[in-house]
Amino acid sequence: LVVGAKDINFPLWQITDAVVAARILNATLVVPKLDQKSFWKDASNFAEIFDVDRFISHLANDVKIIKELPRRGGKTWTPYTMRVPRKCNERCYQIRVLPVLLKKHAVQLTKFDYRLANKLETDLQKLRCRVNYHALRFTDPITKMGETLAHRMRMMSKHYIALHLRFEPDMLAFSGCYYGGGDKEIKELGKIRKRWKTLHTSNPDKVRRQGRCPLTPEEIGLMLRALGYGKDVHIYVASGEVYGGEDTLAPLKALFPNTHSKDTITSKEELEPFSAFSSRMAALDFLVCDESDVFVTNNNGNMAKILAGRRRYFGHKPTIRPNAKKLYRLFLNRDNMTWEEFASRGRRYQKGFMGEPKETRPGRGEFHENPSSCICEDSEAKLKMESGPRKLGRGKEGTKNDVGEAVDDQNTDNELELSDPEDEEDLSDPQGKGLVDGTSEDYDPNTSEEPELEVLLSD
Repeated sequence: LVVGAKDINFPLWQITDAVVAARILNATLVVPKLDQKSFWKDASNFAEIFDVDRFISHLANDVKIIKELPRRGGKTWTPYTMRVPRKCNERCYQIRVLPVLLKKHAVQLTKFDYRLANKLETDLQKLRCRVNYHALRFTDPITKMGETLAHRMRMMSKHYIALHLRFEPDMLAFSGCYYGGGDKEIKELGKIRKRWKTLHTSNPDKVRRQGRCPLTPEEIGLMLRALGYGKDVHIYVASGEVYGGEDTLAPLKALFPNTHSKDTITSKEELEPFSAFSSRMAALDFLVCDESDVFVTNNNGNMAKILAGRRRYFGHKPTIRPNAKKLYRLFLNRDNMTWEEFASRGRRYQKGFMGEPKETRPGRGEFHENPSSCICEDSEAKLKMESGPRKLGRGKEGTKNDVGEAVDDQNTDNELELSDPEDEEDLSDPQGKGLVDGTSEDYDPNTSEEPELEVLLSD
C-alpha cells in the first residue's frame, strides 16, 4: 500500500480498507509505503508515523503482512499494476483482482481511495474496526507529544472543544466558495484552483446555498455561541495555514478568547521534530481532537468521519457538524433578528447534527463514521444517554427541545458534504458522475487529506 497524504486521517481509512482487501483475496499485504511525491511532499514513511511492528503483530490472525516485497530470483520483484473500481465489494475483488493475483503473484492496486464498498459482511466490518481502532497506533514520539498537548489543554480547563477548522487556502480554492475578499481573494484562490485541471468554473453563491462551503471562523463561533457555549470555553483549533491568517481568526477569538493551537501551547523547539512533516503535524491534531470533550468539524471529510467513528466506538463523545445549508441562510439574515431568535433558530437547525448516539440508524452512512457492527450497546450507558442531552459547556440556552434530540436519518445518505482537494483524478474518472459547478456530484468528501494511494498484494 503506497500512501501519500497531507493529513493522517485519509491513510487511516485506506490502510484499513487495504487490510480488508487482502483478507478478501487471502493475500499477503506489504506494509504501506507513503507517497512522498504528492502535493504535500512529506518525506515520512509508514514506520515514522505508525507503530509498524504492532500493526503486523496485532493483525497476524487476520492477514499476513510483510514489511517489503521479497526479491525474486535475486532481482527486485516488480508487481503487476491494476486499478479497482470505486466501492468494489467482495465479489468484485474476487472476480476482478483474484485471477490476476493468481496469475501474476504480486499486484499493486493504484488509486486506492474509496476502492472498497461501504457495506460488507459483518466479519469484514469488524476487521475494519480491529485495524482502525486497535492495530493502527502512532509512534511513541507522536503519541507522547499528542498526550502533552491534550494535557496542557486540560491544565487550562477541565473540558475543551476541538475545532477542525478546514479553512486553508487549498480547501477554499477547491470548494469554489467566495468569502467577500474581492479581486485579491478571487485572484489568489483562482491561482490555486488551477491545480485541478478538471474543475469547471464554479458558481460560488450556488455552492454556498447548497451547504458545500466551509463556514468562516466567525460563523463557527456564532454557531457555538448559539448552542450555548460561553466565552470562557477553551477551544483547540486543529488547522494548517488559515486563509487570511490572524485577521480571519480574530472574530472567532473575539467570541472565544481562550482559543489555542499546537503552536500556541508548545515551544518551537518542542514542535521541531514534527513541524517539517505535514502528516506528523496532522497526527498531533488528530490526537488532541480525539481526546476533546466535544469535536467540531467544519467539513464532513475523512478526518471528521474517522474521528466521529472513533468517538462512537470508544464511548460516544459528540461530534458537532454544522448544518451548513440551513445555517447559511441564517447567517445572511442575522442582522435582521434579535440574538435570541438567531440562537433559537441555530439550535433548531442543528438538531441531528450534534453527534448524539442515536442520531444515525445503525447501518446508515459511512461505516468509518458509524461503525455500528462493532459497537455493543451498554444498557447502563444507554439509560444515561436517554436521560437528556450532553450539557458540557452549554449554558441555560441549550434545552432538550433545542439540541441533543436524535433525528433519525436526517443527516446521512442525502447530506450535502464538503469536498476536499487532492482528488482531481477521481473528479474526471469516467466511473464517476461528472462535475456540476466545479464540484463532484458523487461528492465524496475525501481528499485534501488524501492524495494517491496504492495497495501492494502478494499471493
